Amino acid sequence: MANRTDDRMPALFLSHGAPPLVDDTRWVADLKQLAADLPRPKQILIVSAHWEAAPLTIGATDPRVPLTYDFWGFPEHYYRTTYDAPGAADLADRIAALMPAGEEVHRDTERRLDHGAYVPLTVMYPDADIPVVQVSMPTLDPQRLLSLGDRLTALRDEGVLIIGSGFTTHGLPYLDAPSPNAVPPQWSVEFDHWSRERFDAGDVDGLLDFAHRAPGMPYAHPRTEHFAPLFVTLGAATAADAVPAQPIDGFWMGLAKRSIVVS
Repeated sequence: MANRTDDRMPALFLSHGAPPLVDDTRWVADLKQLAADLPRPKQILIVSAHWEAAPLTIGATDPRVPLTYDFWGFPEHYYRTTYDAPGAADLADRIAALMPAGEEVHRDTERRLDHGAYVPLTVMYPDADIPVVQVSMPTLDPQRLLSLGDRLTALRDEGVLIIGSGFTTHGLPYLDAPSPNAVPPQWSVEFDHWSRERFDAGDVDGLLDFAHRAPGMPYAHPRTEHFAPLFVTLGAATAADAVPAQPIDGFWMGLAKRSIVVS
């Protein structure tokens, strides 16, 4: 991995939530404070739990392409959200260049940011004046995503904020009568506590094996796509970043909002 520099941008893992999370005053306040505490990025690279595509696919860089409203059943105003961040064709080219020689990389010029990407960005950078590129998760294998993050590490020294956007627990099928202030189920509490301890210990190996080691499984993640973006973030870390900060915690709809900063 690259050596640390004083102007290196952080890498984040954010528990992004559904579109109504923007109505949660604590989450919004925490996320705004997090953004205020960060250096201002030149560009943003984001990986969301809501885009799986292999091989690695780079999204649209034309801000005229509509957002991806990949949800249903919500009030109409959530479908009117816009986030017209500038394109970043140069960042898209740089991402492709960092991939292994001979490895195929796709471009999808019709797919812009999904809600896992734009929802947190509307809170963190509401002016939409920082260029953003979204890339797909080409796999759910934690080790392979760690390797992908490692390849992207160099971008941190170029002013790029790397964000993995998922959720620390995401057992939606196992929630009873979910509401914003619901009492979190035991499996969510146990998995969140285990995650906090693993982050505090800098235990990447333990996190990589979360499906077998973490309490609360498989209820916390009946499918692992919402924890998977964490490994891109951890892969973009270096030895000097071994113990991440955990500026956001708590629960929403019974799901753990724990988020980390590798700085």
